[in-house]
Amino acid sequence: MLGSLMHPKYQAYSLKTIFKNEKVSRALSADQKFAIEVVGRVLPFKVDNYVIDELIDWSNIPDDPIFQLTFSQRVMRSYRQFNLVADALRRGETDDRMTLLVNLIRRELNPHPAGQMEHNIPVINGHELRGMQHKYRETVLFFPARGQTCHSYCSFCFRWPQFVGIDELKFAMEETAELVDYIRAHPYITDLLITGGDPLVMSGEVLRAYIQPIISSGIEHLINIRIGTKALGYWPYRFTTDKDADALIRLFDEIMEQDFHLSVMAHFTHPTELRTNAVRKAIARIRNTGAQIRTQSPILRRVNDSAEIWTQMWKEQVQLGCIPYYMFITRDTGAQDYFALSLEKALRIYQNSCAQLSGLAKTARGPVMSANQGKIEVSGVAELPGGKIFVLKFLQSRNPEWLHQPFFAEFNDQAIWFDSLTPAFGARQFFFEETGVKKAGVS
Repeated sequence: MLGSLMHPKYQAYSLKTIFKNEKVSRALSADQKFAIEVVGRVLPFKVDNYVIDELIDWSNIPDDPIFQLTFSQRVMRSYRQFNLVADALRRGETDDRMTLLVNLIRRELNPHPAGQMEHNIPVINGHELRGMQHKYRETVLFFPARGQTCHSYCSFCFRWPQFVGIDELKFAMEETAELVDYIRAHPYITDLLITGGDPLVMSGEVLRAYIQPIISSGIEHLINIRIGTKALGYWPYRFTTDKDADALIRLFDEIMEQDFHLSVMAHFTHPTELRTNAVRKAIARIRNTGAQIRTQSPILRRVNDSAEIWTQMWKEQVQLGCIPYYMFITRDTGAQDYFALSLEKALRIYQNSCAQLSGLAKTARGPVMSANQGKIEVSGVAELPGGKIFVLKFLQSRNPEWLHQPFFAEFNDQAIWFDSLTPAFGARQFFFEETGVKKAGVS
């Protein structure tokens, strides 16, 4: 069903308000509502009226993929963790004691995977830049403090620690002066990724205050600006009929006029998100600025775990002028166990989907794990006289010398993440494990 182009007023529902929405309350049982409240105490919950009214098929609950993507489910937490919170709610624990309990559980969930706190934080003049990450040589990530929320929260999101109110788990930065200084001091940096949360929850005026010092800095080696966002999927009116949508589009125009390449890194997880009139109009408006839209998503059980879904999604993205970019493996944090597929199944889905696509849609790389060492692609499964092995390679890595050097792991049909793999051919370790990981940045 195509959505209306009439501009609704944005409304975000939290745990405290979600069951006041008549459509939601009518569709869910008492047990489902209680499960949403329990799990939503641990993992962040927020959903907006566009998702509720335009994307979720309420006659197909709980199996609707967008419902699974945004609403907490009972088994997103272990039996022990769920019951600890459920019992505390039934006892009517105070807010302080409940916060203490859920924070203890959150720290069990690997809140910052892949060395984000230990190895990715850049340093300049002996000072850590806590609102940035620098893992790959050419690309710096910037977390504007005003953009550390989203229009709605994905229940798989690996950035969930940004949203739960634990300050020491957050990346955030108020000003861009140190960002500009850092980029200027590192002439090999060509790309800036502005991320979050979602930078496009900010007003156009605030976003401009962050971006203007960057595009006027005169740093010749900075070429590409990327903006990571789920706004096209969860609130496309941000680009069309919000009160400052025109100002946002003008900012995109100015970035392009300053001879930067602008890429909107759009998160689309299911074809449903591509089919409203609102999102199609938003995509067209962004592309009219000259900016590119590149698309990415994890592969998720219960949401998009079939080759048919990915084939349709990538075909529709290309038809709309978007560029398929990544199929990711669900990261080892949060609700990973609920959403994860085996690496073998993810690879099979990727390969079967690619077999049904033209070359225009085969730009997506996958399946890919954003692990501590880098972005590791599962390139294939090789059949050898001694049995099967996984063929792997780095698409990005902390050490550029590791790039595109194939390496091999014993085949494991139960593995869902890199730490479940062991080197093939009796090797004691993978080739890159002999090299220590250095902290990003300069002193």
